[in-house]
Amino acid sequence: MNPDAMKSFLDDLETRPQEVRERALLRALADQIGHARREAPYFKRLLADIGDAPVDSREALARLPVTRKADLHRLQREEPPFGGFAARPLARMARVFSSPGPIYEPQGARADFWGMARALYAAGFRAGDLVYNTFSYHFTPAGFMFDSAAQALGCPVFPAGVGQTELQLEAIAHLRPVAYAGTPSFLRLLLEKGEEAGRDTSSLTKAAVSGEAFLPATREFLAQRGVVAYQSYGTADLGLIAYETPAREGLVVDEGILVEILEPGGTQPVAPGEPGEVVVTTLTAEYPLIRFSTGDLSAELPGPSPCGRTNRRIRGWMGRADQAAKVRGMFVHPFQLSEVLRRYPEVVKARLVIEHDAQGNDRMRLLCETAQGSVGVSDALATTLRDLTKLRGEVEFVPPQSLPADGRLIEDRRSFE
Repeated sequence: MNPDAMKSFLDDLETRPQEVRERALLRALADQIGHARREAPYFKRLLADIGDAPVDSREALARLPVTRKADLHRLQREEPPFGGFAARPLARMARVFSSPGPIYEPQGARADFWGMARALYAAGFRAGDLVYNTFSYHFTPAGFMFDSAAQALGCPVFPAGVGQTELQLEAIAHLRPVAYAGTPSFLRLLLEKGEEAGRDTSSLTKAAVSGEAFLPATREFLAQRGVVAYQSYGTADLGLIAYETPAREGLVVDEGILVEILEPGGTQPVAPGEPGEVVVTTLTAEYPLIRFSTGDLSAELPGPSPCGRTNRRIRGWMGRADQAAKVRGMFVHPFQLSEVLRRYPEVVKARLVIEHDAQGNDRMRLLCETAQGSVGVSDALATTLRDLTKLRGEVEFVPPQSLPADGRLIEDRRSFE
């Protein structure tokens, strides 16, 4: 048996005493603040007035300004390509990706740049496992995030990407991969289609899922078919933030970041256990992000995980602090909807409604009011919506004055209980 198969933890960092971890993180934080002020133009400007005293405590960190993900689109337009956040020149990066917005993210030229290997190891991935990776390798970084993590663990990867269900099932039956990486809804779809077509998908026994909520019904569906799946929480900008472990009690925070849970829209921490906005400070030299708000909501859980990992824990994704929403692994932002509406002046008011269908899959509907009622542009609107968000959605025309006059462009009706 592979010796790694018997190990419960990727490394000793996961089980060190919390006070040892905190001292190490705060030493690294002071170095990172100095590095960002010297090398990243945005932080050179933002932190110009903080003085020379080292930022080496949580209290000192809490006095620094917060940068919100929602601002990246504007900042990158003003100072391309990365808004002044990068601390290394573009020529020294390995890849550049584009998330909806568009927002551009660099990949540094080192192994497992996003730190996702820790999440895959907790999900049971071990050296030699063939990983069937269905995250996209185009434009967005998710495919490479999980690909590089798997290779760091010594796992070969089949870069399946998204779509082409029949070809996917043929490849699974032939290659018999042990592990899956991708969204939970696509794994469920593959297993359902495999059952309908009589294709053998039984080799898949472990999964690392992300990009959307991992609903209890989907978790149970996978377990009934012999697939043990664990979720992770990360972003294209920050990499891994937190990950699920066999304890199944919240998500354990990654070892290479500092996480704060702040008052939504504010700068100060909430009371322990209260929901708030997830704000992350990275220790990544190439792309330092200081007090970077994801816009996501979560809450800290008390005490260490029963699995033996000693780092802080959060409840997982609990929704958005702003109007943005994550749909099938991709963020949809209000400014994207504004651009859709700008191209169709006959639409006087609109709201993007996101909900679950009967199978628990994400569904988008763009509800539109016009002065004349329904008009013959629904197909064009749907095409524009897909082009700007990279997601398919339905278009429905509703009577004038039927949408709430509350200024919201996105309404998320999904339940994640």
